[in-house]
This record gives sequence, structure tokens and C-alpha cells, in this order.
Amino acid sequence: MTGPTDHPFVTAVKPLADALGAELIGTEQARADDIVLAWEGEDVIAVRLPQISESLDHILAALERRHGMPLAELDRRTKQSVVRTLEARGAFSVRHGVETVAAALGVSRFTVYNYLNRETAARGE
Repeated sequence: MTGPTDHPFVTAVKPLADALGAELIGTEQARADDIVLAWEGEDVIAVRLPQISESLDHILAALERRHGMPLAELDRRTKQSVVRTLEARGAFSVRHGVETVAAALGVSRFTVYNYLNRETAARGE
């Protein structure tokens, strides 16, 4: 983080920024596509969101931490659950999202598509 670190608002926002893979920066360094956050009418910190492809890598890493092991070592049912979670978070709208997820899960693209199709069929769509 390159912005102020001692402000209570920054302390409150940091876990969210970390979860998103975002960078907190000083407001004077903010670019047009950054999000400037204010506290009681004063600009305090800016948030620089990651590129979408970086977000997918960050989400995959967070899922590995949550499960306590590499995603490729999960059982089939848990991998299907991971695919559902990733679908809900928009992972497959990213270019090469299926390929990235398949590599992380240690399965083929075909398997990921099967997991997605199974979920769609279960919902009756």
C-alpha cells in the first residue's frame, strides 16, 4: 500500500481491498480509473482495482487458501463446488477463464464445461 496507513477508514477498507486483489494508493497518485474513497467529506485513499485476469488468479489463490490445499488435489465434488463458485463470480466471462480454471483444478477444459453444463441442467435452464 502506498497511501496513508494510519487512518481508521483505511484500516476498515484494507481487508476488502485485499480480498479483491486491489491496491490502496494515495489520492494524489489516483488515475482516472481509480476509485477515490472519502471519509467525512475528505478524500482519504484511492483504490486501484486489478485487471480482470489478475482478479481470477487472485480468486483461485483465495480458494486454495480456503480449502487448505492446491485445487488440483480436491475431490471431484469439491471441484464442482469450486466451479459453481467461480461461475457465480464471473470467472468464465474472462478470456481464457475456462482454461485457467481447468489448469488450476488439474482437469481438462471439457471437464470444466461438463461441470458447468451439469449445474445448468440441475437448475432446469
